[in-house]
Amino acid sequence: MKLELRGITKRFGPVVANDGIDLTVLPSEIHGLLGENGAGKSTLMNVLYGLLEPDGGTISVDDRELALTSPNDAMAAGIGMVHQHFMLVPVFTVAENVMLGAEQTYGPGFLDLAAAREQVREVSERYGFDVDPDAVVEDLPVGVQQRVEIIKALVRDARVLILDEPTAVLTPQETDELIDIMRQLKAAGTSIVFITHKLREMKAVADRITVIRLGAVVGEASPDSSENELASMMVGRAVSLMADRGAGEPGDHVLQVDGLTVVDGREQVVVDDVSFDVRAGEILAVAGVQGNGQTELVEAILGLQERVTGSARLDGSNGTELLGMSVRQVLHAGVGFIPEDRKVDGLVGQFTVAENLILDLYDQPPFAAGPRMKPAVMRDNARQQVREFDIRTDSINTLAGTLSGGNQQKLVVARELSRPLKLLIAAQPTRGLDVGSIEFVHSRMVAERDRGTAVLIVSTELDEVSALADRILVMCRGRVIGIVPGDTNRDVLGLMMAGLAPEDAKAEASARPDDRGAP
Repeated sequence: MKLELRGITKRFGPVVANDGIDLTVLPSEIHGLLGENGAGKSTLMNVLYGLLEPDGGTISVDDRELALTSPNDAMAAGIGMVHQHFMLVPVFTVAENVMLGAEQTYGPGFLDLAAAREQVREVSERYGFDVDPDAVVEDLPVGVQQRVEIIKALVRDARVLILDEPTAVLTPQETDELIDIMRQLKAAGTSIVFITHKLREMKAVADRITVIRLGAVVGEASPDSSENELASMMVGRAVSLMADRGAGEPGDHVLQVDGLTVVDGREQVVVDDVSFDVRAGEILAVAGVQGNGQTELVEAILGLQERVTGSARLDGSNGTELLGMSVRQVLHAGVGFIPEDRKVDGLVGQFTVAENLILDLYDQPPFAAGPRMKPAVMRDNARQQVREFDIRTDSINTLAGTLSGGNQQKLVVARELSRPLKLLIAAQPTRGLDVGSIEFVHSRMVAERDRGTAVLIVSTELDEVSALADRILVMCRGRVIGIVPGDTNRDVLGLMMAGLAPEDAKAEASARPDDRGAP
């Protein structure tokens, strides 16, 4: 199926999100769509899927012009979409989710769940998805939930499948599995529009690449283009894809963690006797597949986990015990925190930019005098931080929830780095960000280290870990597998993430054939 978009324009008030965009997707093609956060990629795809009505332009399939006023129209035309934030009902089974909106019945109006189960099994077996139609969605890993979304589209005979930032919440292993699935779909005749800002993945799977900047197409690129060339097209300037971090100069111990253990509400030990230290002027990165205790480790240090034993001391082994403190007390002790989910834990969407920049300081001087806040000081602070951290917003009074993902992250980073810190904890600091925003956040992490702050970064992105870390702690199944130098080979890190001890991982990596030149 050939898909053509011609002159698509979409405005939101004075903002032109899509400016006369042309895009052609050929049959059985994986067409990459690259652009910064806020470039207009998702808006364009929402127009294509019938979620938004364009202000100008046409959409046609096989030279037949379409009028898409709803997702039902798009699906009827053979267009399916998997959104970055999944559209699933968590308490429903896979089969129940798949049949939503296209319910089959039998007899006097009974839902035909058996037919839905069979559809799930058929598609799952055809592509090797390994999805149980009776599994409850909230019990499934994120990667499997994404497969459920793909099954929903395929059951409705989607011949063009839109994948909007599909790897933003996936582990490296799940990403590899998704790329394999995309290749299978292409081989079976499905065309795919692949939206991402991850250049390695784009180069690995795309047949052609269209680059959008500021709502307009700025060019088409080949997957043979270098990552630096693609990044420059995205942001309109030269971009450094590797942080210029130099060598850290570690000082005194700032965070000393000993025997930290966390038990969750299901009586499972999710962090198992973890010990490590972070020193002033160093970046320690925690690497591991998502779900191996990293989130609970950070939450325990911040005071967000209840059933915790062990010790986490600030200012070394004889310093302040953080366990048992409230989150507020931990932050006021000199700990900065960039959470992994900026929308849920990092900011208040209905508060302004200015208000979000003082969420943990609103009752402290200079922003307050006794019980009264100082609005003028708050506004002056916001203007300074917006300028220094390049937060792109029309006004400091703009609601934070209306900013692009990259600017929301800059907002969180600005707030946490605008006060003196002893320790900065950053969990997935660049998840969902484009290359320009990643470059900015990485540079601020390094600058904070160079000021003498101890920095603890948790990331599932091996590129990020390798780019920033002075030392790398690898976790698997809640335990520390090993702590290795920051320049440790990527293959070794991957094997450690699977549970191999450092020496065993090095031995196995050295014995493998060197095929890393492949995309």
